[in-house]
Amino acid sequence: MIGDIMSGIIDSYIPVAIFLVVALVMPPMTMFMVKQLSPRSNAASKYTTYESGSVPTGTARIQFNVEYYLYAIAFVLFDVEVLFLYPWTTVYKGHGITSIAVVEMFAFIFILLFGYIYLWKKEALTWVK
Repeated sequence: MIGDIMSGIIDSYIPVAIFLVVALVMPPMTMFMVKQLSPRSNAASKYTTYESGSVPTGTARIQFNVEYYLYAIAFVLFDVEVLFLYPWTTVYKGHGITSIAVVEMFAFIFILLFGYIYLWKKEALTWVK
């Protein structure tokens, strides 16, 4: 009886072990194949910065505008919203959801609205000023 249970448990972990081995072997194998098959060039132009075919001007160490941080916040805000709303809607569509879950989702959307209002006040939703 115990032997049957143990063999069942071991059989259920075989796909996990195969997945783990493949996950550990594939990245080094892929990197090795790319290193062996890719063409190599030691030309000086290879080590320059690519700027749409034009010759780079100035140094690479420049300060970026602080507004780009607002774009990053907007991206994270939209990304997190989709990350949480999509699974919630699929579960809501397929199964019944209690009123507590609906209230929690409306609270989440309300908190997101504060982020949108902040971005709107800072005019971060307009690309060109």
